[in-house]
Amino acid sequence: MTDIHIYNTLSRKKELFKPLTDGFVGIYVCGPTVYGDAHLGHAKSYTSFDVVVRYFRYKNFRVRYVQNITDVGHLTDDADEGEDKLAKQSRIERLEPMEVAEKYTNRYFADMDKLGLLRPDITPRATGHIPEQIAMIETLIERGHAYEAGGNVYFDVTSDPNYGKLSGRSLDEAESGTRVQAAGDKRHPSDFALWKKADETHLMKWASPWGVGYPGWHIECSAMSTKYLGESFDIHGGGLENQFPHHECEIAQSSCAHGNDHEHPFVKYWMHNNMVTLEGQKMGKSLGNAISLRQFYDGNHKLLTRSWDPQVIRFFLLQSHYRSTTDFSEKALLAAESGFDNLKTYLADLLNFAKKEEKTGDAIPLESVIGDIEGSMNDDFNTAQAMAHVFTSIKSVRAACNSGAIPKNLQPYVEWMETFLNDVLAIWPDLSEKQTGDEHITKGLMELIIELRRDARQAKNFTVSDQIRDKLNELGIKLSDTPDGTTWSV
Repeated sequence: MTDIHIYNTLSRKKELFKPLTDGFVGIYVCGPTVYGDAHLGHAKSYTSFDVVVRYFRYKNFRVRYVQNITDVGHLTDDADEGEDKLAKQSRIERLEPMEVAEKYTNRYFADMDKLGLLRPDITPRATGHIPEQIAMIETLIERGHAYEAGGNVYFDVTSDPNYGKLSGRSLDEAESGTRVQAAGDKRHPSDFALWKKADETHLMKWASPWGVGYPGWHIECSAMSTKYLGESFDIHGGGLENQFPHHECEIAQSSCAHGNDHEHPFVKYWMHNNMVTLEGQKMGKSLGNAISLRQFYDGNHKLLTRSWDPQVIRFFLLQSHYRSTTDFSEKALLAAESGFDNLKTYLADLLNFAKKEEKTGDAIPLESVIGDIEGSMNDDFNTAQAMAHVFTSIKSVRAACNSGAIPKNLQPYVEWMETFLNDVLAIWPDLSEKQTGDEHITKGLMELIIELRRDARQAKNFTVSDQIRDKLNELGIKLSDTPDGTTWSV
């Protein structure tokens, strides 16, 4: 079994991953609230967990990946006050709330498809699981962990001695951190809503034992995750901003409803990706500084000077560890684009060298190369370090090929690189243009330049010969004179 270590937010340390069921990984990631287009922060989160899922499958685990769609109950203050985000957007766009949900759900998947994300195995919607949420609330009331007050139902945080273990907040700290004045019908300011009473103007509402209303945000994920992954499962992921209150409340209500213990926890490993920042400030829709993926794709934003290739955006995001902050700038995207273009060139060259019949160079230590790259992935899915190992390796191999020492095992090396870059990181580029267009032109021009330089040397015009060599060197192209002729490399 591969030793994969995951940083567990719950224990605040890296732990050896041991699935609850051998060979199987159950993973739940909090999906989008579909009231607007996905932005770069969403892209970082879902790209990060896409790689996690891909890597487990690459290592021959069977994975069930569940990612929900929140289409009701997420209020504008991210807690228990304010207006439902979809209801607010439906009023702005003059659409039914479910029209808003359908519109932005479809746009979300289209935008993520362009980034190369795998679709989740199951994508449950909150509005499609109202009976499961009501049943869980009834269980919590029966067990003394929840209470009804005037049509609202709240979770009693004082009934759970472990409340606060994920975020590290005590009840006093949680109370002092409350952003809005607590509802008057709460017993404790930190009690959170499981069910909210709906007035006559509220469009999204359902009948329940406590009257007509709608579910709280937190109960939705507990009901949907346990329905499809069981009362205890392996990994729960999401953005760092969801650690409190959302995930803290999930743990409390799920553990109290199902009687989870240390041996059978609600979730064994909690994973949280860090945020994307813009000039040091979190990028998000609620802050008004988010750039949607669609704006990146078409360049239609005041902070953008052009459109951007989705694969370059993915490449950019994977250059930082999922638990690190990613600071956005177009300068950083330009650097990523340059790196991605280099990757295309290196790989196209290696594919062409692999076609040559004569391979007399020393074999590539493929096992060691794979060990370095997989070792980075095994260390809490460190994509940034894995990509650095990839570049170090392919540059070294390409240099050997350019010198005439084509490794004997170049073909299996290239095949493994294609598997890893395609199946795990999903950044294997389209090389058809490189191989049939750019490469053909570049190769022809370099052959012409080398021929002209050779003619100059034969005519003992060393001034021109050296000038050609030096000018190419300034452009980053190195000429190497060998007994068999002159070779070139970038």
